[in-house]
Amino acid sequence: MKYLVVLADGMADEPIAELGHRTPLQYARTPYMDRLAASGVTGSLRTVPDGFAPGSEVANLSVLGYSLPAVYEGRGALEAAGMGIRLRPDELAMRCNLLCVEGERLKSYSAGDLADEEAEQLITFLNNELGDENIRFYRGLSYRHLLVIKKGDKRIDCTPPHNILSLPFRPALVRAQTPEAGPTAALLNELIRKSQDILPDHPVNRRRINEEKEPANSIWPWSPGYRPAMQTFKQLYGMGKSAVISAVDVIRGIGAYAGMDVISVEGATGRHDTNYEGKAQAAIRALQTHDFVYLHIEASDEAGHAGDAALKVRTIEDLDSRIIKPLFEVLSQWDVPVTVAVLPDHPTPCALRTHTDTPVPFLIYRPGITPDRVTRYDEFSVQHGKYPLLNGNEFIKEVLK
Repeated sequence: MKYLVVLADGMADEPIAELGHRTPLQYARTPYMDRLAASGVTGSLRTVPDGFAPGSEVANLSVLGYSLPAVYEGRGALEAAGMGIRLRPDELAMRCNLLCVEGERLKSYSAGDLADEEAEQLITFLNNELGDENIRFYRGLSYRHLLVIKKGDKRIDCTPPHNILSLPFRPALVRAQTPEAGPTAALLNELIRKSQDILPDHPVNRRRINEEKEPANSIWPWSPGYRPAMQTFKQLYGMGKSAVISAVDVIRGIGAYAGMDVISVEGATGRHDTNYEGKAQAAIRALQTHDFVYLHIEASDEAGHAGDAALKVRTIEDLDSRIIKPLFEVLSQWDVPVTVAVLPDHPTPCALRTHTDTPVPFLIYRPGITPDRVTRYDEFSVQHGKYPLLNGNEFIKEVLK
């Protein structure tokens, strides 16, 4: 038996009036996911444990069966691994967004889909102007980057920028949880202030303004942590070779710490314009040489953050027709049986434009499985499935049976 988990980031949602009071997953045409659901078993999974914020780093670690209290060190440290950066024990890593502020409010957490080439110029500029032997910016993709501070203290409160869209940003600046963390909080807030002084006049931003695009006129560091101590997926479950396919550094970083081979796909963007077909073919090739493949698709999460219900429906239909369909058509012809699971990591409701901790729907199909009575895959249908609610590592254990 081989195993494939297709993770549709942020796909779950809430009923939306413009969709006839249905969720995007209910509204979308998804014949192949529905077929798998009708032939397999379904249920809901709680991916965000008590005491944790519903971020993708938390939810994906949970989906893979890791104990969050034991391994969680923030998003930044995971993204560092995804970018090939090996953190030293005294280094604090943080996700660092390039974003747009307008007056006193945070207008966009992504600066309007910043191009990779533009981001490279801005991160190089920030390193030259604000970096030193203790402060370093690392370039990721689009608006997603990394800030590493030597001897930083992680006992700070940092608000994810997608949680304060259209709200005043100053009340959400970094706060120290202990007196000892005060210097780290002050340093980060000073970096934010200085970035807002120097970024607006950068040629990239002047050009974006002339083109009536949002400027990337501020940094926003969040989700601090040190290098995590994680067992590999093989150590946890006795699994053979495993692989992760994602355009998103935090997922690639989770895979790296889990001992998975990290597979890159040309044209994979982490947005709705990603190379769906390339990712599907990469998963098929990976399953020929690996026992477990984790295929991550980011597009629906981006649509949810944008509050764009029509785009979210489109991303779900693209997932079904451009990922699930070719996978099903190829894998169903193999002599080697393959277990296929499909689920989101967390909801990203269009109405809220941020993550929630509501349990997510999942399906599990393998040849010969006895199906439950659910015939359609969505947030409400699966409540009548075999597994009304799973927690912790219960889901991954069911997948790996």
